[in-house]
Amino acid sequence: MLEHLQTEQPNKATERLDRSTALEVISLMNEAEKSVPLAVEKVLPDIARAIEAIVVRVRRGGRIFYVGAGTSGRLGILDAAECPPTFSTPPELVQSIIAGGRDAVFEAVENAEDDETAAADELKQRHLVGKDIVVGLSASGRTPFVVGAIRFARQTGALTITVTCNERSVLGQLSEIAIDVNTGPEVLMGSTRLKAGTAQKMVLNMLSTGTMVQLGKVYKNLMVDMKATNHKLQVRANRIVRLVTGVTEAEAATALTAARGQVKLAILMLKRGVSAEVGTRLLERAGGHLRVALGEDRTG
Repeated sequence: MLEHLQTEQPNKATERLDRSTALEVISLMNEAEKSVPLAVEKVLPDIARAIEAIVVRVRRGGRIFYVGAGTSGRLGILDAAECPPTFSTPPELVQSIIAGGRDAVFEAVENAEDDETAAADELKQRHLVGKDIVVGLSASGRTPFVVGAIRFARQTGALTITVTCNERSVLGQLSEIAIDVNTGPEVLMGSTRLKAGTAQKMVLNMLSTGTMVQLGKVYKNLMVDMKATNHKLQVRANRIVRLVTGVTEAEAATALTAARGQVKLAILMLKRGVSAEVGTRLLERAGGHLRVALGEDRTG
């Protein structure tokens, strides 16, 4: 069955891989990777549709679950872990489930992906409901662990999205929104941590960032909802406030202290000349959109 998958085809361009110099190997890899953005470009409408559907569910209180095995599962973990510091989302908003559990994050637990009931059991334990979203990640598009998750999610009424690297995948046919990126044969046949992994990372970057932009977590192209949890991030927070408001470093620091480190709130306080309490209410009324709270036209 694997021989029919695009990701499992032999790559004629790299048949001499074992006789190549180090520079030749990485040149072949680099050339192959150039095709990935073009493959992703072909499915941008599907990615946009997924973002729009995710935003609707999240606004209703829904959560996002990434489900995958091996490289795909680890990529889901990476994306989920980055959301709280980048966008100040609660840890439960974007969650990840990997075949084999925590051990599989650091070591391969290859047989875990064949268990079709394990992911469904995990989703049950996390009380999956209809307003939630399940994003199935699988390069092959047929991983049993992920198939089980999507089937269970559909039973609950949760939104189902799949990200695969094979056209007309099994998972794509099971889900409401299929993002099937045809990345083609790998430099090393079947090693889907390569082009397929790059493609999935790109799609996940788009899904999470696109969703957070639509939810008002970004002002212009600035991370105004970031958490300043270390010195570097505190410096970045101060700079963002200064970029938007034009105040001095000291004035930005004072505002951030009054705003309890919340960049978005500090900006609003400075721009509108209001207290932290008033600024908080303005943001709540604006649904978290700083541009709206500032009285600016979101389309401008």
